[in-house]
Amino acid sequence: MTALLKEKEGLRYHGAALLYAVSACAAGIVGLFQASWAIRLPATLLLAHGMIIAAYLVHECGHNNIFRRNRHNMILGRIMTWFCGAAYGTFEDIRYKHFRHHVDNDDVVWFEYDRFFDRHKWLTKAIRMLEYVYIPAQDLVMHFIMVFTSFIIPQRRNQRGRNVAVILIRGGVFAAVAIVFPRVALLYVLAYLLMMQVLRFMDMLQHDYPYNPTLFEYVDPPHRGDDEWEQAHTFSNPLSLRFEKLNWLTLNFGYHNAHHSNMHLPWYRLPALHRELTGDDPARVIPLASQLKLFHRNRVVRVYSAQQVDYPQAADYLRAARAGTGPIGGNAASFITSF
Repeated sequence: MTALLKEKEGLRYHGAALLYAVSACAAGIVGLFQASWAIRLPATLLLAHGMIIAAYLVHECGHNNIFRRNRHNMILGRIMTWFCGAAYGTFEDIRYKHFRHHVDNDDVVWFEYDRFFDRHKWLTKAIRMLEYVYIPAQDLVMHFIMVFTSFIIPQRRNQRGRNVAVILIRGGVFAAVAIVFPRVALLYVLAYLLMMQVLRFMDMLQHDYPYNPTLFEYVDPPHRGDDEWEQAHTFSNPLSLRFEKLNWLTLNFGYHNAHHSNMHLPWYRLPALHRELTGDDPARVIPLASQLKLFHRNRVVRVYSAQQVDYPQAADYLRAARAGTGPIGGNAASFITSF
């Protein structure tokens, strides 16, 4: 196995993350079927966190950070998409879009959120009402597109057979559970919503990039290859600097400047690179308290505005984010979606 891995240390770290993700999802699902709410509720949280780690493993596989060969990363990435509900499209599409994000220094998309919400005022109002009570409704719109990707995105029509097969398998199992064990189905939905919230919470402030609808119509990006610009417009939001291992809860995804400095570095090496880049200066990161404040305060207005335009300088963005006064931040720009 070590011969297949990119680094021999990966057997310990990636192996532990993979074992945890699979075990947490399995134990969580079993726990949902138990009669006692004292078991059901912790099982829901465990299942949600198992799916979160599975999603971050998809991200690691997308960067080819686990195995030496691209094919082996692809196989594991495909498996993990089934755990975090991203299997309706292809892993290759997920990886392509995310690589464009890194290489182009841009948020490359197909789905133009603002235009969509501008055309559907009633839906926007409903989404805002749901977001007010902490239901990730904008992410549910993204999930709907992801589920029916080959029917909605013209460029994905050739994937229709696979798309339908995944819908029938996942949808059929969920429908059967919902009919026979409706409480279990509801708790699974709750776990999935929790996963959505955590993923978008971590993504919310990590860039001040605008989005560009050039996923299928390539336009030469203005900041491609500009490492200095990339670092200036990328922001780190670790859960804690003092208690470093707390960041394992999201596979160190908060060390985002380090990740963008070297996207081929495995998750367990990001803290060391972060210290090298910043000298462990707390002024270079957005503290958790400010992240939580901004997540709460802007949960409704964030629906219609991917980023504020009030911060022409990246330093102003970081300063406002650290103080918890702004910016609005991004929404529903997850690495497990491919559009």
